[in-house]
Amino acid sequence: MPPAGHFHPQEDDDGRPVWIERPSVPTPMAAWHDPILVATVTPGAAMPRTVIGIEIGSWLDAPTVSSGWEVLVAGCSFAEPQYEANGMRAASGAVVVEPDGRVWVVSPSNRFGGYGTTFPKGVVAAAESLCLRANAIKEVHEETGLQIELTGYLCDAVRTLSLTRYYVGRRIGGNPADMGWESQAVHLVPVDHLHHFVNHPFDQPIIGALRGYLLGARLGQPTIGP
Repeated sequence: MPPAGHFHPQEDDDGRPVWIERPSVPTPMAAWHDPILVATVTPGAAMPRTVIGIEIGSWLDAPTVSSGWEVLVAGCSFAEPQYEANGMRAASGAVVVEPDGRVWVVSPSNRFGGYGTTFPKGVVAAAESLCLRANAIKEVHEETGLQIELTGYLCDAVRTLSLTRYYVGRRIGGNPADMGWESQAVHLVPVDHLHHFVNHPFDQPIIGALRGYLLGARLGQPTIGP
């Protein structure tokens, strides 16, 4: 029997409680240490002390203002093509890859937007005016609890109302159990399982771009998008 609905431990941006109708279920702790398994954590659930050699712990000094997020991407040196939103809302996110070949994805609370599972992303708020790189790091932290750094450009994806720029990133800290109210679960998924696990049509080109990026990296020829 699926678990009964309950409130998310974090309130939404307006301070209102968020009811999760069909809560996700965390996997056994051992799944975090097996590269062929999907590992899942729910809000506030237990995590191992380390995952793939990196300590799990809350990002206590995460930025709280736009300038702080901008500082975090000041040292990014990779190239990326010019971004042209052409009247669409500007958005960005990141595909965060682990050394064991697994990728971090999120389950939006109550399947928001029709997504069962997807990559962390979000629009650039007009009040913040963050650059796309800074916004990507911020959105990943808010939706997954992770602290990441960006390592490259992946692709641009057209959504219904937005043009989302995706970067590739790597985890350097954080705790996925600290996910914000927009997520009801965070998963670590083998890249070969992504097309089954992340199955919204909008996300399929991103998976294809990721496969090309990883293949280029293995051959010593990192690619810039599809």
